[in-house]
Amino acid sequence: MAERTLHRLSPRRVTTERKRGRYADGGGLYLQVSEEGTKSWLFRFMLDGKARQMGLGAVHTISLRESREAALKCRKLVHEGIDPIEARNRERASQRLKAASAKTFKECAETYIKSHKPGWRNAKHAAQWTSTLETYAFPVIGSLPVQAVDTPLVLKVLEPIWQVKTETASRVRGRIEAILDWATVGNYRNGENPARWKGHLAIMLPAKSTVNKVKH
Repeated sequence: MAERTLHRLSPRRVTTERKRGRYADGGGLYLQVSEEGTKSWLFRFMLDGKARQMGLGAVHTISLRESREAALKCRKLVHEGIDPIEARNRERASQRLKAASAKTFKECAETYIKSHKPGWRNAKHAAQWTSTLETYAFPVIGSLPVQAVDTPLVLKVLEPIWQVKTETASRVRGRIEAILDWATVGNYRNGENPARWKGHLAIMLPAKSTVNKVKH
């Protein structure tokens, strides 16, 4: 009896139904037929007293069996008090981040420079960005996924030059910070910016003014 309650639609019904409407398969799963005759799967559920619905895909892409499997996963989430729509959005965001993790720091830097170059005051400024990154940052972190760049790696770039080329090192730090911020906004990485100075690298490295005073 329970099996019939859940599996009301037959493969033939899914294929031949042409009339506009929603046809229940059971357990919150519906075949939805539009006025134009296109067909898709819909999962309807209640959570925290609110009715919600979630598209599961077109019939020509998602089979009846696959839609039932998807609906079962959704029902289990609802049973645990989890919104399946929000769960799917989180999973998609995670997958995008995972795919983007292959984007290297150097690739991000090159894209950043290219997109900001028109707004910089002259070509020399852009050349300085490229030159300092190629000299100090790329040999250490250039080929790494931008998501993998952390505080120890940033320090590995900066520490060898912080005492002897303080002004250059400070500029390199700022440029790394800007590129990592850009990568975060672009969903190529997440988390805190390891090149941030205030409250972060300021604890690990002596202030630029202090180093300059010692130098002179």
